[in-house]
Amino acid sequence: MKRIAPHFKADKLPLIILAIFLVLFSIGLSLDEPSRVLEQAWRICYSCIGIG
Repeated sequence: MKRIAPHFKADKLPLIILAIFLVLFSIGLSLDEPSRVLEQAWRICYSCIGIG
């Protein structure tokens, strides 16, 4: 006899991880995180080359 349950759970794991990612991604976008990250990256680059 084959066991179907473990295979079924393994198939859902990528979908669960994708759903969690999409929720966290949406929260980050709503909090305007991409612009903050980009601003910090500019500051780091400017300080590394001696401009800022």
